[in-house]
Amino acid sequence: MSYLLDANVFIQAKNLHYGMDFCPAFWDWMIANNDKQKVFSIEKVGDEIDAGNDDLAKWADQRGPDFFLKPDSSMLLALEKVSTWVTAQNYDPAAVNTFFQVADYYLVAFAVAHKHTIVTHEIASPSTKKIKIPNVCIGLDIKCVTPYEMLRKERARFILGARK
Repeated sequence: MSYLLDANVFIQAKNLHYGMDFCPAFWDWMIANNDKQKVFSIEKVGDEIDAGNDDLAKWADQRGPDFFLKPDSSMLLALEKVSTWVTAQNYDPAAVNTFFQVADYYLVAFAVAHKHTIVTHEIASPSTKKIKIPNVCIGLDIKCVTPYEMLRKERARFILGARK
């Protein structure tokens, strides 16, 4: 199974539980699992992270296109499938327009095209005012998990070194 990470996974990890200054093992785990072809994101998510102009942006910039995947022809074909599903739902027109302009649209399309599992902190919602990634995943039969579910499934372990 390979995972495609939403921007909020990186941002919340940096700001909360896996700060780069006190939990480097999380970031090392992501790099190691990218090397194993298990953990990725997309270029548009990388662009969102880069806009932060902080340590996370520097980290993401060092990962490059092997981590933040560029659009390909398969993904471009999947955009139509995603847009057809979204426009057939009862979402407010403003929500649809916003969804088509942000990385979420491309993240879902890449997952459709390459059968990745999406990792996000978002949760499904009945609201028609904002399109949530899990709702689209349910509608298109794409697996969607939280970062914690991914880490448990992959048996990630962040262990402190021996005490001196």
